[in-house]
Amino acid sequence: MRVGVITFPGSLDDRDAQRAVRLAGGEAVALWHGNHDLEDVDAIVLPGGFSYGDYLRCGAIASHSPIMREVVDAAGKGMPVLGICNGFQMLTEAHLLPGGLIRNDHGSFICRDQKLRVENTDTAWTHGYENGQEIVIPLKNGEGGFIADDEALARIEGEGQVAFRYVDVNPNGSRNNIAGLTNERGNVVGLMPHPEHAVELGFGPDTEKRMKSGVDGLTMFESVLQALVGRA
Repeated sequence: MRVGVITFPGSLDDRDAQRAVRLAGGEAVALWHGNHDLEDVDAIVLPGGFSYGDYLRCGAIASHSPIMREVVDAAGKGMPVLGICNGFQMLTEAHLLPGGLIRNDHGSFICRDQKLRVENTDTAWTHGYENGQEIVIPLKNGEGGFIADDEALARIEGEGQVAFRYVDVNPNGSRNNIAGLTNERGNVVGLMPHPEHAVELGFGPDTEKRMKSGVDGLTMFESVLQALVGRA
């Protein structure tokens, strides 16, 4: 299965995402933000970084890149799309996911191993986890605070669109400890932490528990490949 990873000006984690796809058993396809061709990929990853220097708003300019027209169209037809950190910001700016992301409430960039709880396993990217499973994924952002008005937040919660929630500590002031979302269809997922940095032992947050159970971020990429095989 072919998973496209889009590079934008300022992307930092595109090659890490490509590596995660390969480790999961997929074929990573490098895509360029200025093109309209998705090159017959089966799924798409919008990677982390600082697209366009985070000018205007994080992800706002990138959400209007030429290739994003194709991403929005493909997502509407059911293609799995994952937005990581800056990619999550792009998904909200492109209205593929609700709400938005703002400056961390403490005003500082944060980098830490973050515990998450998996809240929704009915998506292309999360079905390999168990409901309520706690995982550890690296987090690094300066504008990761999730916001939505009360009405939108109630709808998000009521429709089960929270994919991941922060556990033990809220690192950026996100409402309801929300770390990641899914659309109603379950093919689009965005999260602030970086699963592509937790795909190989020795190169991520290794704990005694995880040394026994595997690498937490890799499951996300394995999940989408399994979902794609199931459709074939």
